[in-house]
Amino acid sequence: MDRRKIVAGLAAGAAGAAAFPAPAISQGRIEWRMVTAWPKNLPGLGTGAERLAQRITKMSDGKLAVKVFAAGELVPGLQTFDAVQNGTAEMGHDTPGFHLGKNRAFGYFFTVPFGMAYVEHVAWLYHGGGQQLWDELSAQYGLKSFAIGNIDTPPFGWFKKPITSVADLKGLKMRMPGLGAEMIRRVGMVPTILAPGDIFAALQSGALDATDFTGPANDMALGFQQVCKYYYWPGVQKPGAIQQVIISKAKYDALSPTLQEVVTVACQAGHQDMLAEYNWINAQALKALTEKHGVEARKLPDEVLVALGTAAGEVLKEERGKLDPLGQKIWDAYFSARRTMINLSDYSDRALGNARGLGFPYV
Repeated sequence: MDRRKIVAGLAAGAAGAAAFPAPAISQGRIEWRMVTAWPKNLPGLGTGAERLAQRITKMSDGKLAVKVFAAGELVPGLQTFDAVQNGTAEMGHDTPGFHLGKNRAFGYFFTVPFGMAYVEHVAWLYHGGGQQLWDELSAQYGLKSFAIGNIDTPPFGWFKKPITSVADLKGLKMRMPGLGAEMIRRVGMVPTILAPGDIFAALQSGALDATDFTGPANDMALGFQQVCKYYYWPGVQKPGAIQQVIISKAKYDALSPTLQEVVTVACQAGHQDMLAEYNWINAQALKALTEKHGVEARKLPDEVLVALGTAAGEVLKEERGKLDPLGQKIWDAYFSARRTMINLSDYSDRALGNARGLGFPYV
């Protein structure tokens, strides 16, 4: 996929909002606008937003029709939260990791360094009380939030130079959202947050030395391999990273119970669908990156992983004291769920991974 086509139109900015009329309600048909943080047609994230809109429209038999606006078409990519709050759009498709400046507790519905993997995180959301806490937090901002996708565990990131020790990280400027930003700061890096469409230019100009994003397919589509040749794993900064839909709570509450259920079920289906798409396209993209583009996929040195883990532990312990009472309740619930889920994972997914590493013959 041509990177230039993906990022085309990102400069439209917030000024374009006036060109779009308010949503219509005619003969029982409700029309909503969904703004996204993603370049148009970006695999997984951009296409996932489009499929969600189509699914809601079709499942509601057209009674609730959703139109998607990519980053820059209605508002800039990092302004989805504000756009939904102020009524520019009824829905926003992005990630909670972009909104820690609003409330740091949103980070626990995105991902936590060395935290819960996808299957663990979604179990907490759907059946462990996580969604109810997310609802309580989002309601303070006039929003209703749903998990709408997952990138699973991505790589740690792209680097222009090899990383052999903690010393090699010192002073490197890296794009990193969420709580992982403070983790890498503790080991001497300089974190920043950029919208997806701005990352390539920043790498090319030297404004960034490294970046994380979502994984091989999106990263290749955005052209990171043209600037960086070292691709480091594992993505301890954001295991099981949740993507979200934020909806105006007033607009959601005004829907009939049937349409509310349509939105809920469509989001649950979209969550699983995005993860499945990423697993499929990432496997193929990783092969292309390493075999066709000369990218070196490397494991982070143990020394670096230990340093990152130590930093993450310090950050997360301090985080609880920075939160309000609801945030502390969320913190406690998240880490209680993590302890419970790790106990199971040791006997299931992790045990299977270890067994497969012993050399099962491929057929």
